[in-house]
Parts: sequence; C-alpha cells; structure tokens
Amino acid sequence: MNFGENLRRIRLEKGMTQVELAKAVEVKQPIIAQYERGSKQPTVATAQAIARALGCELMELVG
Repeated sequence: MNFGENLRRIRLEKGMTQVELAKAVEVKQPIIAQYERGSKQPTVATAQAIARALGCELMELVG
C-alpha cells in the first residue's frame, strides 16, 4: 500500500472525515483528498501532523 491508501484506510478506521482531518492538520479538505488519491504528496512535517491527528505512527502511513 502507498501513503494515500494507508491514509484513507487509517482515517476511516478512526472514524474521521476528510474535513475533520483537514481541520486537525490545518489544511483544506481538497488537499487531504489529493493525498489519498496520490496526486499530491505531503511534506514530512505535514505527514507527521497527519499521523498525530490520526493517533498513529508515521511509519504506518508511509509503509
């Protein structure tokens, strides 16, 4: 699985919407959608913020 697939899976497991995650990470919802589709990659700092917001390890998202 790639970052986008992992992001979507973990987000759904945690019961979060894209809007809720975007607010927690302080980005716009379309950015989260782009990450999940794989059309855009987050910076390391943003990926770390996403992991914190989802309560998971960064490696769960990346690997």
